[in-house]
Amino acid sequence: MEQIKNDNIDPAGRREGFFSRLSAYAANALRYWEPRRLLYNGVLALVVTGEFLWAWPMSRDKLSFDLLLGLFILGVLANVAYCTAYFIDLFVQFSGLDAEWRRGRPAVLIVGTAFAATLAHFFAKGFFEQ
Repeated sequence: MEQIKNDNIDPAGRREGFFSRLSAYAANALRYWEPRRLLYNGVLALVVTGEFLWAWPMSRDKLSFDLLLGLFILGVLANVAYCTAYFIDLFVQFSGLDAEWRRGRPAVLIVGTAFAATLAHFFAKGFFEQ
């Protein structure tokens, strides 16, 4: 008889439990990732600025409103790509590997930033060189 009671768990209660956990995990992810977004954007800005200065004086001649709009679009896309860390973060937190994940988050940040910086290097090089 006890088995039957356990099988009749209220689905709404499960849903509320899921959303409660999701809310807690999302808040945890936001507290970690959002302050580090400044670092990520700073690295990308340094890469683009470095490429601009490396190609000087040719890069000065390439400056235009269209180039600035293109850089803006790429900056927005880079920040959308940064948001993929949230999918990884939530997945790992739901898996119950919180302790391991606290050590793994910096690795995801470093690899993701290095990948984005490499892409920024090649895009900026194409923008500023002849």
